[in-house]
Amino acid sequence: MEIKAELTATVWKVVVEQGAIVAEGDELVILESMKMEIPVVATIAGTVTEMRVGEEDRINEGDVVAVIEPA
Repeated sequence: MEIKAELTATVWKVVVEQGAIVAEGDELVILESMKMEIPVVATIAGTVTEMRVGEEDRINEGDVVAVIEPA
């Protein structure tokens, strides 16, 4: 399942790496927009098979941040 950004922002911090096992609600990355930190969370439990962003990347609304294989 693709996890997408809900807004245009800069990736401030990548919290998990590819291969990590995550639960629904776990933070994947933290975005920064207008001096606010906005977490992007896993919408399902599973294994992170792809991390498509890195720190300081500029992303747009709808960009895929990560891909999770359901548990």
